[in-house]
Amino acid sequence: MLEADLFWSFRSPYSYLATQRYVALVRRFDLTVRFRPVYPLAIRQPDFFERNHPNWLRYTLTDVRRLAEHLGIPIAPPDPDPIVQDIATRRIAQEQPYIYRLTRLGQAAARRHKGLAFADAVSRLIWGGTKNWHEGDHLATAAEWAGLDLDELEGEALAEPDALDAEIGANQDALERAGHWGVPALVFNGEPFFGQDRIELALWRMKTAGLRERV
Repeated sequence: MLEADLFWSFRSPYSYLATQRYVALVRRFDLTVRFRPVYPLAIRQPDFFERNHPNWLRYTLTDVRRLAEHLGIPIAPPDPDPIVQDIATRRIAQEQPYIYRLTRLGQAAARRHKGLAFADAVSRLIWGGTKNWHEGDHLATAAEWAGLDLDELEGEALAEPDALDAEIGANQDALERAGHWGVPALVFNGEPFFGQDRIELALWRMKTAGLRERV
C-alpha cells in the first residue's frame, strides 16, 4: 500500500476540479491519500490578490470554466463564495464566516480518515451550482454521503477550534517543507505534484514506485 498527502482548499476551484480524479485513483489503485486541508491564500496572504497582475483573476476564471467543460464537470460561481471578497477591489474582508468553518470541518473529517470523501461531497455543493450551500440540510446531506455526521463534526469544530487550526497550520508547514505552497498538491515520497494537471505525472511516479491496481 502506497501513501500520499493531498493538500487542498475549499476555496480553490482547481482543487474541486481535481478531486473526483483523486477519488478515482484511490478506488482503482492500492493507494491511501491522506487529506490535508489548508486555508486559502486569501487567509494566509490577504494582500495576494491586490499584489497580483490585474489579468490574473480574469485568466483564472476563464481557465477554470474551460477546464470544467473539458472534463465534463459542472461548475458555477459559488453562492456564497467561501471567501468574502470585494471582486472589484480584490480586497479580502476582515470577517470570514465560511472558510474557517469549512476548513475545520474538513480537518475534523480528516481525523476520521474520510476527508477526501467529505471534500468531494462539499466541493460539489460549493462549485457545482448549489445556491446557499451553507444553509438548510445541504452540508448535512454531503456529510452523510461521505459517511459522516455533520452535527458531530460541527460540535468538534466549535469545541476545538484552536486544536484544529494547529493541525491545519501543520498541514501548511508540511506542504512548504515538501517544496510548494499552493493547492491542489499531491506529495508522494516528499515530492510535490502541484496542480490538477499533474495528476497523471504523479500517477506515473507512483507506478514506478510499485503502485498496483486493487484486486
